[in-house]
Amino acid sequence: VQLQASGGGLVQAGGSLRLSCAASGRSFSSYTVGWFRQTPGKEREFVAGISWSGGSTYYADSVKGRFTISRDNAKNTVYLQMNSLKPEDTAVYYCAADPGVVGGYSYEYDYWGQGTQVTVSS
Repeated sequence: VQLQASGGGLVQAGGSLRLSCAASGRSFSSYTVGWFRQTPGKEREFVAGISWSGGSTYYADSVKGRFTISRDNAKNTVYLQMNSLKPEDTAVYYCAADPGVVGGYSYEYDYWGQGTQVTVSS
């Protein structure tokens, strides 16, 4: 599975962005997908995750109520809708996928995209 994250950019605080994670390869629809983010000098941080069916979603407390993860398996794409963005959301965002049932730890995921920069100005 190859993952391509896109949709990042520069936005003012309070604004919105939608990130996309497009996958190539068979069986992506059966993979758990997560979004993580990382800033310089810090460890990669879990943001949101979604089960293969989309029936289960989970979020970091810091984004709960502001971010929504969803997926369209017909398009092999997972989305992260980010609303009410804050300067502290500034980071490189990565999508990751795994064929198993995984949670919020980066080491659990076998496949990673290249990252997309999100910058929120105050």
